[in-house]
Amino acid sequence: MTTVADAPNFQSEMRLLLRERALDAAREVVCTEGWGAVNMSRLAKDVGISRPVLYKEIGTRQALADALIERELGTFLSGIVATLAEHPADPITGMTHAAEYTLRTGADNTLLKAVLSGRHTGDTTLLPALVTEPEPVLGRALTALIAAMRDRYPHLTLTDDDLSTLVEILVRLTLSHLFQPIGPIDQATTQIALVITRVFTAMAA
Repeated sequence: MTTVADAPNFQSEMRLLLRERALDAAREVVCTEGWGAVNMSRLAKDVGISRPVLYKEIGTRQALADALIERELGTFLSGIVATLAEHPADPITGMTHAAEYTLRTGADNTLLKAVLSGRHTGDTTLLPALVTEPEPVLGRALTALIAAMRDRYPHLTLTDDDLSTLVEILVRLTLSHLFQPIGPIDQATTQIALVITRVFTAMAA
C-alpha cells in the first residue's frame, strides 16, 4: 500500500520521467528539423501535457537547450570515464582511447551533427553552448575527467596543477578535432596522442 511518505518519491519519479520525455521529444525535433523548429507549444503537444506544465518542469526555451546539451554531455562523459577504466595501467593509453572514443562517438551522434550543421543553415542557437561558452561542455568535462584520472590512476605523481593542465590540453584538442574535423579520426587521434605524450613526459621528468 502506498503511504504518504511514498508520495514525494512517486512525484519526483513522475517529474523526472516527464522531463526525460520532453528532452527526448526536443532531441528528435532538433535531429530531424533543427533547433529552429523547436517551440514550447509543439513540444507540450508532442509530450501530451499543457504548456504551463512544460514551463514549470523545464523552464524557458533556453533552459531546454541547456538541459539538452547537458544530458548529451553526460552520456559522452560516462563513456569516456568507462574508456579510461579499460586501461588502468597506462594513463597515456587511456587518454588516447578516451579521445578516440569521443571523436568516433561524436561523428555518429545525430544531435551533435544537427547542431554543428546549423553553421551552414543559420540555425546557430545551440552552438555557443558547445563551442564558445566555457560552460557547460568544457568546464564540466574538465571537472569530470580530472576526478576520473585521479581515481583511475592513483599512482600518478603529477601535481594537481600539472594534471589539470594535461587534462585541459587533452579536452581542448579533442573538442577542436570534434567540432572542426579536417582529416580522418585515426590521424586526429595520433596527433592528440603525440601531444599528450610529450606533455606528460615533460611533466613527469
